[in-house]
Amino acid sequence: MERKPALESDLVHEFVSKAHGDLERVKEMLEDEPALVNATWDWGGGDFETALGAASHMGRRDIAMFLLEHGARLDIFAAAMLGKLDIVKAALTVYPNLLDTPGPHGIPLLTHAEIGGQDAAAVLDYLESLKRSS
Repeated sequence: MERKPALESDLVHEFVSKAHGDLERVKEMLEDEPALVNATWDWGGGDFETALGAASHMGRRDIAMFLLEHGARLDIFAAAMLGKLDIVKAALTVYPNLLDTPGPHGIPLLTHAEIGGQDAAAVLDYLESLKRSS
């Protein structure tokens, strides 16, 4: 398979930054460069973040859903924010340490569920029950 050139770092930085809250710009950028969907930005010190990670910790369900519909790789933090209890339970059953694994910017899984609001209430209840029993 032919190796493609790396994406321009300024482009990746802008895309991940805009995914924190600007759905229209995310759509424009992804239309121009579809490979951005899973691009990762290093904010420093190994604090890696994708656009999906940005949307997830900001509670931007609209941006997260758009990215997932365009091939973003689902992770447990996005699943928690989106209220995907079955996915969160399955992951934590196999890897219980994920409960305390920090996401982008060190934001915990529990916080992602809190940010998800009513859509993630069942996930939040589940995570809080695990915290109480640990």
